[in-house]
Amino acid sequence: MTNTLPKIELHLHLEGAAPPAFIRGLAAEKKMDISGIFNAQGHYSYTDFWHFLKVYEAATETLKTPRDYHRLTRAVLEESAASGVIYCETFLSPDFCGGRDLGAWREYLHAIREAADEAERQDGIVLRGIVTPIRHFGPEKAKQTAICAAETAGDWIVGFGLAGDEKLGKPKDFAWSFDAAREAGLRLTCHAGEWGGPDSVRDAVRDLQVERIGHGVRAIEDPALVEELAERGTVLEVCPGSNIALGLYPDWRRHPVGQLYDRGVKITISTDDPPFFHTTMTREYDRLADAFDWDAGVFAAIARTSAEAAFCDTIMKDKILKKLETAHA
Repeated sequence: MTNTLPKIELHLHLEGAAPPAFIRGLAAEKKMDISGIFNAQGHYSYTDFWHFLKVYEAATETLKTPRDYHRLTRAVLEESAASGVIYCETFLSPDFCGGRDLGAWREYLHAIREAADEAERQDGIVLRGIVTPIRHFGPEKAKQTAICAAETAGDWIVGFGLAGDEKLGKPKDFAWSFDAAREAGLRLTCHAGEWGGPDSVRDAVRDLQVERIGHGVRAIEDPALVEELAERGTVLEVCPGSNIALGLYPDWRRHPVGQLYDRGVKITISTDDPPFFHTTMTREYDRLADAFDWDAGVFAAIARTSAEAAFCDTIMKDKILKKLETAHA
């Protein structure tokens, strides 16, 4: 049932969406031995969130050139389109794309955009980019990343965020980078409320003035914060399958996304790093339908919230909203 529903994904890490077979193929071409990051079934293998970060970064070691990222983008968008995704925003890190060198970053970005344009023509899926420094690489490297973001801001690079280990540093440590991105016209999001607890959500909203929060589900532990998020209209980029796979919650029924939705918090649904968590957008929708008895009307409302929260320009946003209206008419 849910596979045919048009979907909008706002929280997807490009490298984290790489199919394992794709990464193994790149490694074989480059004669790299990364067999240790896979299990016997060929899936990514990790023990906890912090080990997951190491496996993620090991997988990115195979991505050496703009051409590699072109191929990656096509592979990822093919998977997304198969789940009915019509619009997607992906996190991109100049840390992985050229080592934060602006000239190199432009070359990687050109290759990614070229692949995105091909996917839009062939599969009807639209992609936009959100530049993210890696939190555990530190605030100084984040400044270099912010410069890359500011210099390439426009109709395709539309946002700026922060990913990585939430337990290292505070959001305010990255204020310079977020100020630079804001001045360049970029919209702002930040990973928080996953491993850092509800205070990390409050800190990100207050100190970085973001309009969206990546994950944010730990807000449920603070009723006053939940009320504040609902009143402010702060949007949570919720990734239930990711949270469950990493052990944050034991199962779908005990995931707080249902409570957050019922309490008026604006939520969107995404996959985060889908092959790592054995998920797709269709699977997320199916599990949510089973866990909370959500029907097509609820998913239509979530898709509309997602479209309205998207960082793209108003022309693209209107196109997306019209597609949703037509599909749910």
